[in-house]
Amino acid sequence: MSVFLLINGPNLNLLGSREPEVYGATRLQDIEARCGSVARELGHELSCYQSNAEHELIDRVQKAAVDGVDFIILNPGGFTHTSVALRDAFLAVQIPFIEIHLSNTFAREEFRHNSFFSDIAKSCLFGFGAYGYELALQAASHYVASVGD
Repeated sequence: MSVFLLINGPNLNLLGSREPEVYGATRLQDIEARCGSVARELGHELSCYQSNAEHELIDRVQKAAVDGVDFIILNPGGFTHTSVALRDAFLAVQIPFIEIHLSNTFAREEFRHNSFFSDIAKSCLFGFGAYGYELALQAASHYVASVGD
């Protein structure tokens, strides 16, 4: 059994009510519950974490290394385009991760086209809405199985 961590950044606590035409109507609690079920079906343990504070996200990434987390699924929210410090935390812990976004950021404003995480992530998923989290879990499961071979 591998240990996965799902991290959601700023404003994702407002899913379901914040710009549903962009981010969908599914609440973060529902995404986390569904991801927990999918992780169990795949034979893995999943912890979920959300914060609007950059330093708290950095602390959680650093703690993940101590906790023995095998893989992280990250939706950095608005920090995608701004947080060198969070990027550096991922580089420091060397835990593989997938960057995920509910919307297709490349089909939106120009400033959303740049990510501080995409080039260091194992993979990126954009624009699949809440279902993207399930896809990320399946990909993470496949990845940890393949490196264990």
